[in-house]
Amino acid sequence: MRVVLQTWTSAQVRAAEQPLLAAGVPLMERAAFALHVHTAAALRELRGGVAGARVVVLVGPGNNGGDALYAGALLARRGVAVHAVLTATRAHEAGLAALLRAGGRAVQLAEPVDEVAALAAGADVVLDGVLGIGADGSGLRGVSGALVDAIVARGRPYVVAVDLPSGLGVDDGRRDGVVLDADLTVTFGAAKPCLLLPPGARAAGRVVLVDLGLDPAGAPEVVRLDPSDVAALWPVPAPDAHKYTRGVLGVVAGSRAYQGAAVLTTGAAVRAGVGMVRYLGDAGDAVVAAHPEVVVGHGRVQAWVFGPGVSPDDAGQRRRIEYAFEHVLERGEAAVVDAGALELLPPHVGPHAVLTPHAGELARVLTLRGEQVDRAGVEAEPLRWARRAHELTGATVLLKGPVTVVAGAHGAVYAQADAPAWLSTAGAGDVLAGLLGALLAGRVDDVHDDPSLAAALAATAALVHGRAAHRANPDGPISARAVADALPGTIAEVLAG
Repeated sequence: MRVVLQTWTSAQVRAAEQPLLAAGVPLMERAAFALHVHTAAALRELRGGVAGARVVVLVGPGNNGGDALYAGALLARRGVAVHAVLTATRAHEAGLAALLRAGGRAVQLAEPVDEVAALAAGADVVLDGVLGIGADGSGLRGVSGALVDAIVARGRPYVVAVDLPSGLGVDDGRRDGVVLDADLTVTFGAAKPCLLLPPGARAAGRVVLVDLGLDPAGAPEVVRLDPSDVAALWPVPAPDAHKYTRGVLGVVAGSRAYQGAAVLTTGAAVRAGVGMVRYLGDAGDAVVAAHPEVVVGHGRVQAWVFGPGVSPDDAGQRRRIEYAFEHVLERGEAAVVDAGALELLPPHVGPHAVLTPHAGELARVLTLRGEQVDRAGVEAEPLRWARRAHELTGATVLLKGPVTVVAGAHGAVYAQADAPAWLSTAGAGDVLAGLLGALLAGRVDDVHDDPSLAAALAATAALVHGRAAHRANPDGPISARAVADALPGTIAEVLAG
């Protein structure tokens, strides 16, 4: 079992399976054995033992159904009462035969579904083996969809998804129809993007990866950074460092009406360890009062943050943002483009500019460029629209949400799920912007050498931001200021491993 940090597309997985299948490697038997082991462990946790448990297996026509049937046979041999519900007119013949030989039972699903739904709802565990990596994200249809709706209406039992929850868009995480949410997903050989990408990732529950010896070709489709990755990405100062080598960050944020945004953004950058922060705006007195390290006024910078707490109709801040954009375009200075600055975005920037919108703001950026999409559309297909925004603007895109999606140069995609739900609070985005700005300022030369690095740094910022929220008040309410205050300790912790 491995932690899921990288995923590959369905095409990459199929291609990786072919040489092993041609060589006679029993992939299905290995997958089924692991599935039965994890299901048995769930049964022990749920009811204290395996023998005497009740398991219902939802069986589709493909290999996932075969995996589930063989796993059901192994469970039946351990004293589990196993019922297989055949959701299609055909099922994996050898797997079904193995289940029946082991004492399991099978029933063909048909309308009405009430009796079968009651059987499943009363089980200790349901194995979801209806659909596999051929699913397009449109959900379970027909009688299978009706069955899942009926099961959920009766009170969903503990669900183990076989490879992935049936009906999700395998490569993009789409969830457009009926899906049986899982408590545990046992995925085989290589994890699939839907297990990390929103909105589908929420259906997967806890995910375990069973190693089958696959070696997918090409780069992973989606990556999730782990705290162990941070040390290689963080701009740790050398012994001879000084404030200019560590990076100078220019910040255009806040206004007289929204001084807090300026205070939070600059404070996060200071706490993240940037060499110097220069503030441009009308909240300079409040910023310096809170953070005397900050310098107010123009001067040399290596990277920018602009937009937090700024209204596009604020003439003074608009001029300062336009000035900063000139530096981004002409001098290659990196930038975090947030909130009020998004609507001032030039037609095209490079990946050294990182946009940090939420779904509604990204919809606005796309609409201004001729795309027909609203907030709900972005939330339904966040990877698609983050990539589209990257294509249209050239920028790296960090799309904020319960799972943060980052799309950048050379196809780089990250999906970070490090933050508690408590982090959805006013000012949290300002802290993220300042934190990311500090990272870009410290590694701006490296970003120019490797444009995809901006995406990795954006994902790093999301990871540290989320962990700082946990540190600020584990399992409880937090404020944006508390998250900023927790940054130094969090950064030290992840750098120490």
